[in-house]
Amino acid sequence: MFGKSRKFFGEVKTELQKATWPWDPKERGFKKYKQLIDSTIVVLIATLLLGGFIAVVDFLMVNAMRAMTTLSL
Repeated sequence: MFGKSRKFFGEVKTELQKATWPWDPKERGFKKYKQLIDSTIVVLIATLLLGGFIAVVDFLMVNAMRAMTTLSL
């Protein structure tokens, strides 16, 4: 059991060494993570915009359905 775990974590370490990371290892401090921070901000803004769009469309559809069902009575 421990042999399989050791092999797994060894393979994980090998694969992580092959990965490219979104920061420059020569930079220090927050400058090092500039691309990562910028990408995170873009994702958060896009998520908020999409959530707002979905909320507006849902609101409009609910009111349209309510209007259609009350008119038929």
